[in-house]
Amino acid sequence: MSEALQATKERFLRLQMHSLIGIWIGYAMYYVVRSNFNLALPYLSGEMGLTKTQLGLLTSCMLITYGLSKGFMSVLADKANPKYFMATGLALCVVINIVMGFTTHYSLFIALIILLGLFQGMGVGPSIITVGYWFPRSQRGRASTIWNMSHNLGGGIVAPIVGAAVGYLGTEHWRLGTFTVPAMLAAIGVLLILYFVRKRPAEEGLPTVEEMYHEEAAGQKSAKMDSERPENMNAFHVFYHYVFKNPNSWYLVLIDVFVYMVRFGMLTWIPLYLLKVKGFSKAEMSVAYMLFEWAAIPSTIIAGYLVDKYFKGRIMQLPIYCLVVIFACVIGYMNSNSILWATIFACITGCLIYIPQSMIPVQAMEVIPTFALGSAVGLRGLMSYLVGSSLGTTLFGFVVDHYGWDMGFYTLLVGVVLCMFSCYLSNRGVQKIYKQAAELK
Repeated sequence: MSEALQATKERFLRLQMHSLIGIWIGYAMYYVVRSNFNLALPYLSGEMGLTKTQLGLLTSCMLITYGLSKGFMSVLADKANPKYFMATGLALCVVINIVMGFTTHYSLFIALIILLGLFQGMGVGPSIITVGYWFPRSQRGRASTIWNMSHNLGGGIVAPIVGAAVGYLGTEHWRLGTFTVPAMLAAIGVLLILYFVRKRPAEEGLPTVEEMYHEEAAGQKSAKMDSERPENMNAFHVFYHYVFKNPNSWYLVLIDVFVYMVRFGMLTWIPLYLLKVKGFSKAEMSVAYMLFEWAAIPSTIIAGYLVDKYFKGRIMQLPIYCLVVIFACVIGYMNSNSILWATIFACITGCLIYIPQSMIPVQAMEVIPTFALGSAVGLRGLMSYLVGSSLGTTLFGFVVDHYGWDMGFYTLLVGVVLCMFSCYLSNRGVQKIYKQAAELK
């Protein structure tokens, strides 16, 4: 290897790692200035005299706007510089949080929470795009799962940060503790995004990731077989041609919808179900709830390694295996009267349900051309929040009210089966692309 080639490789690897660090920190900070709002709800209720309905409306405005924004903003991210797009979104979230800390009118709070949801949608698209441009298909499982853990970091550290801030400043200064302190931390995140995250390799004077590693995903092969050229398309033409009309994109949407259905169906109802039906104490319920969330961290990292090592080109096979175990664990969870076993079943479900979710971006990089990844993320984000989370919360609650808890969990089991079938369709779609590419050689 020549000295020039060695220097190019070393620079590529250095900027590759810098970019992963940048999006990891940056996306965690997005969660810090979003999850802190939930911690402010008790104070808002007390100081502003808000009803449960008014508090619920605030939360709904956030979720709905965020879901819509993920769709729209991620499409725009395909044509933007990921570094500046992500940093701008986080900076705007910082400003909104600071303003919320001085707001005392409910109507203004609604307007601010809608703006917060809008700007929150600017984080995920650039992150996935960065992984797609800097990491080859043989490393995307590990890179994506490492990045995916950033939301666990952000969601996990915000409570102790706010708790310590309010404890130090006093409850009379809860606005500073819940809004201003997290905003200051996220402002540091903006600077770190600008420092670490890089532009696309070609814009940094480097070879593309396909040229550097001599690997090409199915989506890139498919794009080469297309007569239309992406450089001649605007963002929404790219979305329509490579995502909306692409059946492989819709298979990923279905997987995401049913994963969110099962995830939110378990997560949302764990406290009430364990307390009211299983007779858990609040402490026992809290342990089960915590394990459901935190068990996902080691499992998704291991899953990323397994996919890169053993499931190349067959990424969706691992989620199918996990969903079979989840199916059994949901049955065990609903039928167990033992505190220990109910907790174990909840823990295993939480451990495994995030694996299909974390593999979806990896599969997206396999079947969607890199230049359209933001658009694919946008469509999935929109559908998963508006449809998937509603199936796991509203539909589940309706079924339980009218037909009982068992029927609610049977509904989730239907979601597990449909998710498995969607994984199968996605896996078959990849094999079809490779077969078509081989026939053209």
